[in-house]
Amino acid sequence: MKLAELQELESRWVMQTYPRAPVELVRGKGARVWDSDGKQYLDFLAGISVCSVGHCHPAVVEAVRQQVGTLTHTSNLYLTEGGVRLAQRLCESSLGGKAFLCNSGTEANECAIKLARKHAHARGIAEPEIVVLEGAFHGRTMGSLSATPGLSDNESFAPYLPGFRSVRRDDAGALGAAVGDRTAAVMLEPIQGETGVHVIPDELIAAARGACDAAGALLLFDEIQTGMGRTGSLWAYEQLPARPDVMTTAKALGGGLPVGACVTTEKTADVLERGDHGSTFAGGPLIAAASLAAFDVIDDGALLRRVRDLGGRLRTGLEAIGAVAEVRGRGLMLGAQLEGVDAKDAASRLLVEGLIANPIGADTLRFLPPLVIGEAEVDEALEILGRTLD
Repeated sequence: MKLAELQELESRWVMQTYPRAPVELVRGKGARVWDSDGKQYLDFLAGISVCSVGHCHPAVVEAVRQQVGTLTHTSNLYLTEGGVRLAQRLCESSLGGKAFLCNSGTEANECAIKLARKHAHARGIAEPEIVVLEGAFHGRTMGSLSATPGLSDNESFAPYLPGFRSVRRDDAGALGAAVGDRTAAVMLEPIQGETGVHVIPDELIAAARGACDAAGALLLFDEIQTGMGRTGSLWAYEQLPARPDVMTTAKALGGGLPVGACVTTEKTADVLERGDHGSTFAGGPLIAAASLAAFDVIDDGALLRRVRDLGGRLRTGLEAIGAVAEVRGRGLMLGAQLEGVDAKDAASRLLVEGLIANPIGADTLRFLPPLVIGEAEVDEALEILGRTLD
């Protein structure tokens, strides 16, 4: 099928909720993808941090291949080993409590919001509030959307879920003042990815932990994008001055397949009880097999050190480009703020040159390459960026 025909069909039959680049991607391997015309691209977005082990990693492919011919789905009414082992691996590698498996990041955040509200009700709070940060992005279902200040301004979907209070992402004092007797939780991303790759200051993280402890509230970390090695440690909180009570993760967790999780400490492990929450597809054998294989690749000290090294190499190279005014982020989660160059136009020109990058707003390019890249891929991307942007 010709690209124009596919675009016509997409326009007719698919709800127009995404602006799509005029490219049909048909194959991927490692850090590369190919379109229907055979053109090759270096992928520095990785499906928005989903394909962190690269496209079609052999270990993930083999795990899925074996599982899909054995058992794909049973529902959560029965035990399957893979889902239990995935929950175990998540908890043992992080907060040590229990995990609820689901299908996406927004679902994981819905679980965390419900958990925080129930925990608050048990403390006698009739109308609990969750404090969130301006510039946050927690998802697009109604609960997680209500927790996302920039999107909950859209009156098209009103009324939103009540009980969310937003503060500036760089004002520790304002956050401390916002936490009070009605606070169920403070919910934040260690690095805000969708609004331009903004690192939340350590001072605010520490203030959030202190305020939650004083109020008896929970600290929730949304590690949907920062987790699974993206910042150079398995979980971003490992580089921060505070540990959360609840953590959500998704994206890279499935090695390219859809999965999410809400993970707790031992203290919050039993807040949600039977009948409180559920999901038809969550933790199924097929997804669990892919996730465990991806975990084996990413949870490796040498790879994580390499992520930090390559992140430094990419940052240094970006800072040397004249059109780049600022570079933000950590590890292989970087945003380049442009000066005098429109980000969407730049991303379109980069695509023509064979590099996939993500424009955010008018002035920022986001880079989320597979964690398995090497120096050669970083240098290739920088060469394309240099000659395209300058």
